[in-house]
Amino acid sequence: MRQQELEQWLVASLEDFKLSQSEALALREILPRLANDDIAFARNKAFQLAREPIHTGGDNAVATLLWLEKLSKTIDNFRQSETSSIAEAHFSPGEDCRRQLLDLLVSARESIDISVFTISDDRLSDAILAAHKRGVNVRLITDNDKARDQGSDIYYLIDLGLPVRMDASENHMHHKFAVIDKKILVNGSFNWTRSATDYNQENILVTDEPKLVSAYLEEFESLWLEFK
Repeated sequence: MRQQELEQWLVASLEDFKLSQSEALALREILPRLANDDIAFARNKAFQLAREPIHTGGDNAVATLLWLEKLSKTIDNFRQSETSSIAEAHFSPGEDCRRQLLDLLVSARESIDISVFTISDDRLSDAILAAHKRGVNVRLITDNDKARDQGSDIYYLIDLGLPVRMDASENHMHHKFAVIDKKILVNGSFNWTRSATDYNQENILVTDEPKLVSAYLEEFESLWLEFK
């Protein structure tokens, strides 16, 4: 459900100044399909819609407050049920970090947002391409200088149709994180290279903690818009 559709749903729900049982049930069914930023949008839009009838006063003001309270409680209950259940640390040298990344790339069903300094590990590149080919919305942000390094897979991925954006400055795009299905965050020192697996002391942290996932998604979207 897009944000425009969410707004239309909220407007329709507020028409009679109450959140009916069927509407609350529908909302509980909608929430698991929404990204974190869409849930935040729904909450903020509900407060915006409620502002005018509350300020106007009268019976509708009280009813609107009850509507807003019930809607917020439904969202909060969902948020509590979605509290972090994944909290893992992985280390290299060795296969631990790469294996975890490969498992997550294979498990992706809707989206993969990657922001990494460089990619030169063919196994990871192949997993990214496989996700792209099976219809997962894959986006990649990387460093413009490292993309030209010998052994880099970036232009190979571009040639095969992967959406890629790079910085255009003397400074480095030095992030090393990915968000899977807008629900799972992978972050750490681990570069997506063979050296990181075979030789370097590296790490990744994997979590589904909603606030962290949301913060990294916001950073990704900001860079995606900046690096056109």
